[in-house]
Amino acid sequence: MKQKLVVIGNGMAGMRTVEELLAAAPEQYQITVFGAEPHGNYNRILLSSVLAGEKSMGDILINDRQWYADNGIRLFAGGDKAVTRLDRGKKQVHAQDGTVADYDRLLIATGSNAVRPDLPGMDLDGVVSFRDIVDVETMLAYSQSHRHAVVLGGGLLGLEAANGLVQRGMSVTVIHNHAVLMNRQLDPAAAQLLQAALAERGINFKLAAKTEALLGDDNGHVQAVRFTDGSELPCDLFVTAIGVRPNIALAQAAGLYCERGIVVNDTLQSYDPSIYAVGECIQHRGDTFGLVAPLFEQAKVCANHLSQHGMAQYLTLPTATKLKVTGINLFSVGDFLGDADCENIYFTDTALGIYKKLVIKAGKLVGAVLYGDTVDGGWYQELLEQRADLAGIREGMVFGSSPT
Repeated sequence: MKQKLVVIGNGMAGMRTVEELLAAAPEQYQITVFGAEPHGNYNRILLSSVLAGEKSMGDILINDRQWYADNGIRLFAGGDKAVTRLDRGKKQVHAQDGTVADYDRLLIATGSNAVRPDLPGMDLDGVVSFRDIVDVETMLAYSQSHRHAVVLGGGLLGLEAANGLVQRGMSVTVIHNHAVLMNRQLDPAAAQLLQAALAERGINFKLAAKTEALLGDDNGHVQAVRFTDGSELPCDLFVTAIGVRPNIALAQAAGLYCERGIVVNDTLQSYDPSIYAVGECIQHRGDTFGLVAPLFEQAKVCANHLSQHGMAQYLTLPTATKLKVTGINLFSVGDFLGDADCENIYFTDTALGIYKKLVIKAGKLVGAVLYGDTVDGGWYQELLEQRADLAGIREGMVFGSSPT
């Protein structure tokens, strides 16, 4: 008789785990999936391409409802199917509409929630996060009838949102609390090149800015952003993109051990041996996750243990950052700032808009930032992950894996 596997979360991490599990042990489980969004599994990473008009919603669907049926998976999708309670004693999950599912093994893949700033006016109409299909549809609708968009957050997601809204014809200003765009991934030199390229596309910037409040009109709709220096910006659409926080409320309410995320071991197992967790909701060896590469690696390891092959262990590796804005090539990995014990190798071609910085410590590559020419990013990442000895290649490595 098949064991029962229930998956809470119909996103990329949970469904990649299911795909890996079906490949490894297709007959082992009767699988039930609960998802809060009313459709199949889609590629959240490509939402910025939908916003920019480069892809349609159909293009980013990974598994439609037929795929679930073809694989014998019961899918409960939509707001009323969201899981509201987890009963670990009875090994049951309860959905908002009263649906109950029993499990032998449970996989929690509840992802993360957008961080919302603590500002007066956040409850006004015209204020959205950039997180899911509904957010994108809201922004697309606003771009048809409104003019001034303000994006809070100069990181990856904020810049992708700003680019998409500019492509849709809006006047866009990015507010960032730091003087350097993408300051967690770029050094000042690369960030300046990026800012110049985005400014050419029509994006405005207000950096090192402190936002004080959102101001509304008589109808309760946002109309301006006020800063602590007293200045104001007109605003019809306010988009927040200042990060995400693991969605652990369900796990906490069920008494699972959580810190910043659901704490898991190297097999993606929680403190309850029948419950596994993957994706942005977890915390592994002190780390939480917001990029897709580690999520897919977690899925592979988790499926290995759910299928009782039980050999794989998850290891956190440095994850590369790439900006999904067509025509802008950017790559960052590892410790790109370094410290007093590091050496830096630079290559700059101002005319071509190329900038490279390699950070070396104790004869090993520990970080890299590339702008304009990112063709060797994968090679640098391999050198970093393998802690390769650079003795024989150090002199020419800034020119790439096959310097001419």
